[in-house]
Amino acid sequence: MSTTSVADTPNVAKDDGAVAIRIRRVLTHLAIFAIVIGGWELLGAMGQLNNLILPAPSAIAYAIVDLYFITGKIWWHFFVTMFEAVTGFTIGVSIGVTLAIVAGLNATFRRYIAPYVVLVQVTPLIAVAPLMIAWLGFGWSSKIGIAALVCFFAPFVNTLTGLLNIDPDAEEMFRSLGASKRQVFWKLMLPSSLPIIMAGLKTAMALSLIGAVVGEFISASEGVGILMQRASFALNIAESIAVLLSMALMGVILYAVMEILDDRIVFWRRDVRMQRVSRRRAAAWAVSGAN
Repeated sequence: MSTTSVADTPNVAKDDGAVAIRIRRVLTHLAIFAIVIGGWELLGAMGQLNNLILPAPSAIAYAIVDLYFITGKIWWHFFVTMFEAVTGFTIGVSIGVTLAIVAGLNATFRRYIAPYVVLVQVTPLIAVAPLMIAWLGFGWSSKIGIAALVCFFAPFVNTLTGLLNIDPDAEEMFRSLGASKRQVFWKLMLPSSLPIIMAGLKTAMALSLIGAVVGEFISASEGVGILMQRASFALNIAESIAVLLSMALMGVILYAVMEILDDRIVFWRRDVRMQRVSRRRAAAWAVSGAN
């Protein structure tokens, strides 16, 4: 005997319709992609493309296979750039968030630190990068320093904005209940700020990759930036585009990691995730109560 009630039927139909719409959209995107790539390849086969300007997709695909599977020369460079970006991100975010927390809790510190933070942000990166290389050397350290400098501002601004824009009614309730400053920070200010802090971290992650690659363009012997530079100087445009697509893949990987962290940390913004966490915590409380 079916357990689906008449009242549930419209919801089931609605879900099926939403799935059908998503499938249709995916198929449409795939069709458009196939048409564009197919037309591009056809122009190359007809001799209408200049390989020094825009190689055919098959040439780019072969360059990708060569980089990853035949010679495999991109793997080490891929790792170097990812390490520089992630390390720079960690350092920059740590400094930015720490300064923002201190500035959010201390108005005097905030008043004096803000102009210097803005000064660092408005200074062109391309002008600072040679100095970072002169100070930190030609190795990984200078690229990490550039990445940290680039991604420092977004976490600082977002964290400070979140801490300074908490609900005044909620803060008054905490005060009326006798909460200490530490309890107000950990139980109210920080949780309320997490969504906007995570948005700043996503921006910082993308910027850290840009900073690392820019540093490699200026002076490096390892990394995808120098690999692309070598291919461009050799007029190997297919390989240059293949390396460029690898950079895009790195950005997608880093952004996907931040999305996963956002889903885990700020779980209450998504109903499905919040229900899952609530069920898990309820089960844990039930077990602890039984014991």
